[in-house]
Amino acid sequence: MNSKILNSYFLILFSFIPASIIIGPAISLFNILLIDISFIFLILFKKDLKFLSNKTVKIIILLCLYLIFNSIIAQDFSMSAYRNLGFIRFGILFLALNYFFEDRGFLKKIFLVWMITISIVILDIYFESVTGTNVLGYGTEYINGIRQPNGNRVVSFFKDEPIVGGYIYGFYLIIIGYLFFFNKGITNKYKYIIFIFSIFFLTAIILTGERSNTIKAISSFFLFYLFNDYFKLKEKILSILLLTLIIVFMLNTFDYLKLRYNSQFFKPMISILQSSDEISNDKVASENLYIALYQSGFEVFKKNKFFGVGNKNYRLETCSNEKNHKYVCNTHPHQLYFEFLAEHGIVGTVFLILILFSLIFSKIKIILGSKNYLQLGCLTFLLTSFIPLLPSGAFFADYNLTIFWINLSIMYAVGNKTNVFRFN
Repeated sequence: MNSKILNSYFLILFSFIPASIIIGPAISLFNILLIDISFIFLILFKKDLKFLSNKTVKIIILLCLYLIFNSIIAQDFSMSAYRNLGFIRFGILFLALNYFFEDRGFLKKIFLVWMITISIVILDIYFESVTGTNVLGYGTEYINGIRQPNGNRVVSFFKDEPIVGGYIYGFYLIIIGYLFFFNKGITNKYKYIIFIFSIFFLTAIILTGERSNTIKAISSFFLFYLFNDYFKLKEKILSILLLTLIIVFMLNTFDYLKLRYNSQFFKPMISILQSSDEISNDKVASENLYIALYQSGFEVFKKNKFFGVGNKNYRLETCSNEKNHKYVCNTHPHQLYFEFLAEHGIVGTVFLILILFSLIFSKIKIILGSKNYLQLGCLTFLLTSFIPLLPSGAFFADYNLTIFWINLSIMYAVGNKTNVFRFN
């Protein structure tokens, strides 16, 4: 097998990941399946299965086995099995990324393409924020007299859904971490350029109006620079103050952001916190869709306390029982922990949290000690993904899982003491 051709083949597939997510779920799925199937053939050809003895690999296998069990006990086996068996591809993707991203030269080429892709999306966000449409015409409120479903939102290339902020949030600290990772002798001038680049990324996320992703992105930004030794304490404080001023300016300058953040988010929350009137608080809560979804998720959990309704069965439970006024018919409760409780019950939730936290938190000490800023970037994304009560997309949905496991995989792949093929 020609190693040069093989590397070029995988280089194309890995480089295409961010773009494939933009094009659509079918293309992203096809791309990942190509990576997985090709990697399986490669491993079988080489007959090197020593990685199976790695503790991290065993944990991921255990997670896959649990999800198969979750399908068996689900209300609708086929619906749950479709999602849970599909999860296996992310376990294989994890291995493939660990195998190939060990090569720093290979990594540089991929990240150059990723950085170009993400930068194009960010520039498009700014363009749409100014003009009302992205470069392809998405985002207009009306097209040929027909109102568009997300026409009043910044959608960039994601014409059907306002999720571009989450997309940038999933990749921006990978890129920032990469810029520090490959430049060990960083000068003051260079680190300030990277910082400005970080602000460029972050303000783009704010402009999307995606409040939850904005909070997570800002939190991950603070964590990343807090543990970044290239910046002195005084510089870190000034950085935080600068970012705060930028955020305050943006939220009080742009009408769209005033609506998204002030009128629809901060004011209702402040109203609830300040008011002692239960009736008034209930009214605010009843008018908030997310609170209604959280309550619905909790009601589903109460009815299925131990094992939940099964992955991807939330919609089946809520939409087939619409007469229950406590239910809101939806695909998921739009909050990570309520999703876990409703679809996995208390047993599954505890198991999932223990598994996911063991994959992430067990490596914090190693990462902070190694000063590997690419790992740190991925780590901060993963940690902020679990902030309680913030709205979120369905954790096990393809789009969210793809971004989550890319960060988790890279975090392991680029570390000398975490790569599953290097460290057993």
